[in-house]
Amino acid sequence: MIVDWRPLMVELEVWHNMGLSLPLWWRDDDATTTTPQLDRLTALSDRLDLPVHLAVIPQDADDALTDHVTDTPCLIPVVHGWAHQNHAPQGEKKSEFRLHRPMSKILKDAQDGLDRLKVSFGERLCPMFVPPWNRIAPDVVKELPDLGYQFLSTATPRNAAYPVLGLQQVNTHLDPIDWRGTRGLIAPDVLINQAVELLRDRRERRTDNAEPFGVLTHHLVHNEDIWTFTQDLLHRLLDGPAVIWTAQQNDTKRRPE
Repeated sequence: MIVDWRPLMVELEVWHNMGLSLPLWWRDDDATTTTPQLDRLTALSDRLDLPVHLAVIPQDADDALTDHVTDTPCLIPVVHGWAHQNHAPQGEKKSEFRLHRPMSKILKDAQDGLDRLKVSFGERLCPMFVPPWNRIAPDVVKELPDLGYQFLSTATPRNAAYPVLGLQQVNTHLDPIDWRGTRGLIAPDVLINQAVELLRDRRERRTDNAEPFGVLTHHLVHNEDIWTFTQDLLHRLLDGPAVIWTAQQNDTKRRPE
């Protein structure tokens, strides 16, 4: 796979010349157990010195995953809904936490997800809610702080840092997988152009550069091209203006030189 990184490198050089910093974070979805793919994700995180916020499906999470995460500081567990089950009617986009069920049931699932993973991971658990398919009803968002959540993560640049009092929104922005087509890697030139546009919007203040720039992956379905592109993208960002952000610390740190 031949990738032309020059458009991204030109944009990163502009950031360097302007003395700008890019807060960067990494989220990976759909973990339930240990797999060779999770081992590979862990190794890549270690190699890059970039923690992964691992979105764990509470209903299906097993003891093997608990043990692995407990022994792996670079993995930060967060709550990925409850069962990753679609409740939307036919013809609507998939969702687990839109208003397709009684609110009491929706909130019970959100609470059960947090409670179960607290038992599994204890203080290692970050109180971040990641709704499956990145979709959630605003009425549900309003209730998350009362359940014990401090962060919400969906996709695309956020509209507000705090959609409700006590709940910080930190979204993802670039997903390399072609979900609607091949389910392989989106054409690299398309992804690089997307990244450049996202960075330019931040640099020119059309979007909020205080929001950590989120790279979203799904380790269970990666092919070699996705693994390679993800590694190369993150490596270039880290060698450029990136400042590592983690919800666990709720602050930023510069990558060691």
